[in-house]
Amino acid sequence: MKRWLSNGFIVAYLGVLLFGIVTHALQFHAHQHPLTYYIVWDMFCGWSAWEQRTHIVAEGESGSLYELAPGPWGEYRPYGDIARHHYDPFFNHAVRQGVNTLKHTQHEPINRILVYEEVWPKKCNLPASLRERLSPVPQDPQTQFQLRWVCDADGTVRQRNHSWFDIQDQLAVSNNPRLQHEARTSGQRQIMLASGVQGQSNAAEFRSAELSSAE
Repeated sequence: MKRWLSNGFIVAYLGVLLFGIVTHALQFHAHQHPLTYYIVWDMFCGWSAWEQRTHIVAEGESGSLYELAPGPWGEYRPYGDIARHHYDPFFNHAVRQGVNTLKHTQHEPINRILVYEEVWPKKCNLPASLRERLSPVPQDPQTQFQLRWVCDADGTVRQRNHSWFDIQDQLAVSNNPRLQHEARTSGQRQIMLASGVQGQSNAAEFRSAELSSAE
């Protein structure tokens, strides 16, 4: 009896894992139920080697820039030391947060709201002593800024740019002769590239601008 139970458990376990792989491969109800999170093949695929931060800035008529997040009522940190507005990697709520801050503060007339994406390698977060043990080569941390949204003061979208990660993917493909050749010659396999206006990083503009909190 014990042998039947152990064999049945093994078969059921492997069957569930196989079901998860097939479900993910065929994209058949892969996200229909929360429990599928434990059996789909890519349950940890969203982890990135890059640290990301969100900067929500308002530009006034005088040219002054105002930091809109966190708001003047304080900063909420749900986990660790990172503020809540950084937990929005797709920038679905950044503009709304900026408009909400403008609505509840006094300020000069606002021309536009700018949402910046800041990224840098997570390995730069390691303590200096640990970095030196892992690699004797001195590191040169590079922080990248990408302008993601340009909106009116009421939240009306005027410009929406691709993320820094998407642009790097496109550059990797465009700089690879083999992939370019396969894209031209293959009738079945095609490399899809996102189209649209590419925003500049505006890193110098963002760094040199003096941010003043909205009062």
